[in-house]
Amino acid sequence: MEQDETGWLSDKAVRLYKVLSSKRGGLHPHEAYQAMAEVLHERLLEPWTDTQAQLEGARNQDNHHKEVGYLSLEFLAGRTLQQVSCNLQLDKEFKLALMELGIHLEDLVEEEADPGLGNGGLGRLASCFLDSMATLELPAWGYGLRYRFGMFEQVLHGGKQGEKPDPWLRRGNPWEVQRRDLAYPVHFYGRVSSQKCEQGRQQYKWHPGETVRAVAYDTPIPGHSTTHTNTMRLWRSMAMNEFQLDVFNQGKHVEAFEEEAKAEAITSVLYPNDTTQRGKVLRLKQQYFLVSATLQDILHRLQHLRKIPASEMSNHVALQLNDTHPALAVPELMRLLLDGEACMGWEQAWQIVTSVFSYTNHTILPEALEKWPVPLMEELLPRHMQIIYEINHRHLQSVCSVQAQDDERMARLSIIEESQPKSIRMAMLAAVASKHINGVATLHSGLVRSRLFPDLAYLQPHKFVNVTNGVSPRRWILVANPSLTRLLDLEFSGRTWLKPLSNMRKLIGRSIDPVFQAAWQDARKKNKERLASYIHKKRGMHVNVNALFDVHAKRIHEYKRQLMNILALVYRYRQILEYKSQWSSNEVPVPHFMNPRVVIFSGKAAPGYVAAKQIIQLALGVSRTINSDAAADGTLQVVFLPNYNVSLAELLVPAADVSQHISTAGMEASGTSNIKFAMNGGLLLATMDGATIEIADVTSATAVVSFGASEAEVKKLRVAQNSCAMELDPRLSQVLEMIDSGLFGPPEDYDTLLDAIRTGNDYFMIAKDFASYLHAQQQVDELFLQKEEWTRRSICTAASMSTFSSDRAVMEYADRIWGTAPSDSHAKARPNGIHGHFEKHG
Repeated sequence: MEQDETGWLSDKAVRLYKVLSSKRGGLHPHEAYQAMAEVLHERLLEPWTDTQAQLEGARNQDNHHKEVGYLSLEFLAGRTLQQVSCNLQLDKEFKLALMELGIHLEDLVEEEADPGLGNGGLGRLASCFLDSMATLELPAWGYGLRYRFGMFEQVLHGGKQGEKPDPWLRRGNPWEVQRRDLAYPVHFYGRVSSQKCEQGRQQYKWHPGETVRAVAYDTPIPGHSTTHTNTMRLWRSMAMNEFQLDVFNQGKHVEAFEEEAKAEAITSVLYPNDTTQRGKVLRLKQQYFLVSATLQDILHRLQHLRKIPASEMSNHVALQLNDTHPALAVPELMRLLLDGEACMGWEQAWQIVTSVFSYTNHTILPEALEKWPVPLMEELLPRHMQIIYEINHRHLQSVCSVQAQDDERMARLSIIEESQPKSIRMAMLAAVASKHINGVATLHSGLVRSRLFPDLAYLQPHKFVNVTNGVSPRRWILVANPSLTRLLDLEFSGRTWLKPLSNMRKLIGRSIDPVFQAAWQDARKKNKERLASYIHKKRGMHVNVNALFDVHAKRIHEYKRQLMNILALVYRYRQILEYKSQWSSNEVPVPHFMNPRVVIFSGKAAPGYVAAKQIIQLALGVSRTINSDAAADGTLQVVFLPNYNVSLAELLVPAADVSQHISTAGMEASGTSNIKFAMNGGLLLATMDGATIEIADVTSATAVVSFGASEAEVKKLRVAQNSCAMELDPRLSQVLEMIDSGLFGPPEDYDTLLDAIRTGNDYFMIAKDFASYLHAQQQVDELFLQKEEWTRRSICTAASMSTFSSDRAVMEYADRIWGTAPSDSHAKARPNGIHGHFEKHG
């Protein structure tokens, strides 16, 4: 392999070749992965440091280039190797260098563990946003926690979900850099005293009872086809004194490490089970640990590195709260401004706080809206509880100044809920303190205003905006779908389809071309074959790649209604059995349910969520019965793939002919999986909820086979349901009888899961939507038989999804919420700058 002297790209490919060839004798795949990661990481160091230097220069000259801090308890990053090589445009050359040595890039990818830094759509959205912020050359930092273990690794044992640790760091992480020079103290417990400060104000001092260190670990986030490289900074908790030698020498060998173990527990596991008091304490510690370390870091960079006083913070910094997990940043920044070296007055500090924070709401579900008991907050964070009380007092006073006293309205607007014990509404705290509050889809943003914060929206309507979610096409097409990428590169003679993504709309004109349809079908079949190989490897099943691949992959939750899908599967199975037992003549038209279908479930249930775990148990029972019945062979196969994560999604998303997004209308904020599947040409079987409504709009409904009650209808049906019992659809009654017969496992295991449907207390509207759902399933069956029309819809769907790029979403945040722009030093390097480039996205 000869070096091409035209630039560093080939030079780096040659470097990789030399590193690997020197170890050709006994090279283990993990060694090859480490070598490739080392070469890529080395390539990132120069632009990474250059970006920070250039941004410092731009900030010192121009106050309008605000730095964005994106605070999120989750970053569901996925594997880094392919993402970085694609963004650096090294993927093709590195693949050739590896092939020279007989190494397949796909094998190296499997050596990288999925980072255990997130769980669902909220974390994946955060990672897509980091990718877009770098690609769009926005000065930004992602702030989160460096969990030693992911939430859990899901295993299937005895027909049920089991959990075991997810030790994703056991072989290290070659992409991160430990910043030993960046560590901050984080305090807990203790008491508060007060005294007069030099300005004559009352100044409070927190005397903590426990202190840990927050140590920074930095990961470079390169943009695509740009040298701009941002930073994801994750905090690890460590003891102030890692080892107590005096205690050890007293013979107390275990006790000598207690302080270290106690401190490191804070960042040991993503989302520790909080059904116990200790679990609650640990969760609250995690949230405060994140915001305290982050704000100390931001103020240090502002005041000590850039020599800008804290009083000017709002001119230089914009902070985004990704849901309520980081909401403690509000009282923490107040504490730092009031009690720190600035010794500000309340009004000045509050003006800064309400100018820098914005809050993204991801749910209106009551059980998901965080509330912390006041006694716990008073014990763990005594100074913060004082500040929250004062924020609430002044907030309610301001309400009284513009509206007549109304006790019910005041109770709704209060940050403190008068429950037993009293609790702190974290969503209200974030909303009161934020400059802007946004939902993540048009319907959801309307519900945030009308249901979650109606009184606040009436008083401060200017705060509320909508920014519909988006996903990164780099991750979800370039990395996840190599077959489609090759086809698009050929069709567009290069990567012009990606920048801007709206260029994909040109494919609509090719959607009925038989030659292009055949190429599209071939690319999709390769993806199905890739997934089929994985299913055989992991579950020992051979699936029919010519069948319709029906994918339902997302977190298991009652409102996402995986249960309805399972019940419909049982009915489909019943239809197959009845058809085969009653009809043997070949002259009888084949009904829609005999069209071959492979149904694939994937998703985790929270360890303490009993109903969700029962849904998985029922899915496994139905799968076991159907797959072992010769009558269903070749017609219906059901697979549950465990341990759903980004890497598994990268197999499922490109292979799905249809994916299911069947939440009870009004309960899904946006969804991002619906966007990913549609962006890859999969059709959606869906309720009109979240971003699906907007997907249907931009694709002229070609992407969506819809069904079910609307959000407005659901609201009325719940009222009617409470006043009178509703009769079950006979087909649903037949399904419940089959489950009660024990065909899919002990029926008593499912009693509590199905009681709500039987008794008419059906909050998630499964019984109400069942008939409509079955009709939509029939529509999907019939449409799939029309290969040309199905393919046309698939092409048009993928071609119409540029609106749902995370690039569009991030630029909306930048323009409407953060008030920031790309660095001039980067923007000037492009024709028309980034804004001109982005406008083409539409």
